[in-house]
Amino acid sequence: MSSAERPRPHTGTLPPEGTVHPSAQVHDSRLGLFTDVGEGPRLLEVSLDDYSYCDRFADLAHVDVGRFSNIASFVRVGATDHPLDRASLHHFLYRSTRYWAEESDDEEFFERRRARRARIGHDTWLGHASQVKPEVTVGDGAVVASGAIVTRDVPPYTIVAGVPARVIRRRVEPGLAERLQRLAWWDWDHATLRERLPDFRRMGVEEFLDAYES
Repeated sequence: MSSAERPRPHTGTLPPEGTVHPSAQVHDSRLGLFTDVGEGPRLLEVSLDDYSYCDRFADLAHVDVGRFSNIASFVRVGATDHPLDRASLHHFLYRSTRYWAEESDDEEFFERRRARRARIGHDTWLGHASQVKPEVTVGDGAVVASGAIVTRDVPPYTIVAGVPARVIRRRVEPGLAERLQRLAWWDWDHATLRERLPDFRRMGVEEFLDAYES
């Protein structure tokens, strides 16, 4: 889809179809229900699932984002590499039509880029100006600290920070994390979320699980 299809800025209550700021560049991407794309980002071949949002000037490419993901300003996901095993790093090697009209671009190079998809799990938080490299998975419930550069998979419900990013602590202890993933509250429908909103607000993790595990 293009940004022109959903050009409304965020004005308060999100409509079910979500909002896309007029300045956003959205190319070949799928946006779920209640998603929110802020000012100035670029989305290239992105799947942004229900309730997730990206803030100002995020740059997302070749990534599958789960539900309820919180992507802060200036986050970059899927930044691609230049060819390290050739005589030059420059993109004239694969964007050749910019330099010679009779040449063709290197489509195999772009296909390899597309195949290196990242995955951002449900209920995640990517802090301001953090980066997630291609083919990396950020697990459900995980937090990436501001400025971190994630080069390897992040376990569910952990907090990572630094360059390169390393686990600094668990967000919740492992038993509770496993229970949260089994509960998968992010799959509840919109009406159920509204009904249980007071408990989301007032209950701690264990109390919430005790209330809603079947």
